[in-house]
Amino acid sequence: MKITFRLEKPEDYHTVEEITRETFWRFWEEDRKVCDEHLLVHKLRDTDALVPELDYIALVGGKIVGHIIYTKSRIESEKGENFETLTFGPLTVLPQYQSRGIGRVLMEHSFAEAKRLGYRAVIIYGIPDYYPRVGFRRAAEFGLTTADGSTFDAFMVYPLFEGALDGIHGKYHYDPVYEQLTQEEALEFDKRFPPKEPHIPTPIEVLTDKLEPEAANSIKERGYKTFDILKSLSEREVASIPGIDEKAMETIRTMMKEHGFPWGCGTR
Repeated sequence: MKITFRLEKPEDYHTVEEITRETFWRFWEEDRKVCDEHLLVHKLRDTDALVPELDYIALVGGKIVGHIIYTKSRIESEKGENFETLTFGPLTVLPQYQSRGIGRVLMEHSFAEAKRLGYRAVIIYGIPDYYPRVGFRRAAEFGLTTADGSTFDAFMVYPLFEGALDGIHGKYHYDPVYEQLTQEEALEFDKRFPPKEPHIPTPIEVLTDKLEPEAANSIKERGYKTFDILKSLSEREVASIPGIDEKAMETIRTMMKEHGFPWGCGTR
């Protein structure tokens, strides 16, 4: 399968939004009625933070099958110094083309260009047991936190060259548009596309009913309402939950696979 790349053009916009919608239709957030990633792509194109030189599409046989979009972000040190970084996302690959390495080569191609352009690092929130396979490391290793001082395994960094973040510590900030999407706006925007059956997240009981009482209670005590939300946690984080032993972990891995979720250290 030959994969080619080129920068996104205005005539690609609607197609890219369509494939983004297909990619992210199975959202995990408990309080959403529709995915908003296609709306996010639409809005990112109009932000000052957009990096058009890194707005790439992937094609197979002339068909758009993937897309990656970058914005400028920053690290703010305790002294108030700001260091420019990059953030990508959404990273889109049509479901029928997933597990073929398209997402990986989109990243590798754009990382090389970002390095050539002089950027120092890429910072994302992503699937915590997948992205380390392409070189991402936990942000905590670099002394970085989110804007509110948090850290977790899905918060990751890809240095674009050796020593890129040496001596740089602080809080990560990204464009406000990521936090400004509303479900009302997403539902209205979604009317531009063909009707689609809404995704209904899997109730957490589908998992907890298969676990021993201690493990099941620990999961429920964390307030999780859907099984889908576990996608945002690493195996390490899930294994650290009290009552989650290896038997429970194996049940969770099996359930994730049965429901088609890429998860865990075996993620491809």
